[in-house]
Amino acid sequence: MQVPLIEAAFPGVAHLERRPATDVTAAVRDVDALLSAELEALQGEWWTHVGGLGVDVLPHDLPGWLGDLLVGRGKRLRVVTAYWGFIAAGGVPGSPAHHHLTRAMAALETLHLFALVHDDVMDESLSRRGRPSAHVQAASWHREAAASGSPEVFGRNLAILLGDLAHTVADRLVDGLPAPMRHVWYELSVELIAGQRADLTGAAAARRDRPHAEQVARLKSGRYTVVRPLQLAAVAAGAPAATSQALLQCGEHIGEAFALRDEYLGVWGDPEVTGKPCSDDLLEGKATVALSIAAERLVGRPGELLAKVGRPEFTEEEVAELADAMRAAGVDSALEDLIRGSFDAALACLEGTSMVPDGLAGLQEVARAMAWRDA
Repeated sequence: MQVPLIEAAFPGVAHLERRPATDVTAAVRDVDALLSAELEALQGEWWTHVGGLGVDVLPHDLPGWLGDLLVGRGKRLRVVTAYWGFIAAGGVPGSPAHHHLTRAMAALETLHLFALVHDDVMDESLSRRGRPSAHVQAASWHREAAASGSPEVFGRNLAILLGDLAHTVADRLVDGLPAPMRHVWYELSVELIAGQRADLTGAAAARRDRPHAEQVARLKSGRYTVVRPLQLAAVAAGAPAATSQALLQCGEHIGEAFALRDEYLGVWGDPEVTGKPCSDDLLEGKATVALSIAAERLVGRPGELLAKVGRPEFTEEEVAELADAMRAAGVDSALEDLIRGSFDAALACLEGTSMVPDGLAGLQEVARAMAWRDA
């Protein structure tokens, strides 16, 4: 069977080059199968015992809700990245090392959901992946049940618990992996939380300096989406130091391109494609590279709008006006130039290496897809 990698793993970028992808598609299926099995075990072996008092207000309990949001959802960017890194580093599909990587990637997809659910609560985002955010959905269930108390408080509290459960399942999946992989996992988890903290405090302080914005993007997005999955792949494959270093350098550049594209889509993306509002980043005053560029270029009325970013009085209409002003000032083109530079640097890191050709080709495809995706 021939399955196009890009269409299977990166919906929305089917205009890019196609490659056979039977193996990587199987790797994604393996991750989803493991997630299904783990959640079934959670429901049958643990939850029924400890939480068997029944569930009120909610149509189904937390494990079922988690499974609905997790299994078969998302683009599986981290799984595909890790798979091709594993192959490039000489890893053998079906080997014990590959099974270790599958567990690590299932854990990372679960940790990713934890981050999304909690991030939506912190940002008060209304939608995610074209559906109501978890806290919005829980508030809606509260209203439908004519339950007591505040629907909004209930929604936030239940979403936090859902995220906590996702983190717990992720840690269970990692338990038992070789110590070097668990060390990378710990580093990855700390970086993710540190990046989120810097995102929140940077927005509160109205930071517009480029170094801070780049560090937030690196820790909160690029590292755990690209760099650490490649490092886990290299460790699992037992890659030599030179190969591991090349993968990490490549991953840093792909991660930069990924984070910058996220910023672009956060201002000018199509909500029908991205599945989330394109006004959130500006309304919240995120410390982004886009805003650091805008701060260097915008004056007059656009500059006044930029100064209101993140404040309660900043309106949806002004968000749209500022986005247009940023585009008129060439901020979008500047981001595209940075993305192109990161992509070119990523490919340059792979040149002249002794990595497996099929894995190299897959990583090149990953870099293209992450740099020029539209969702």
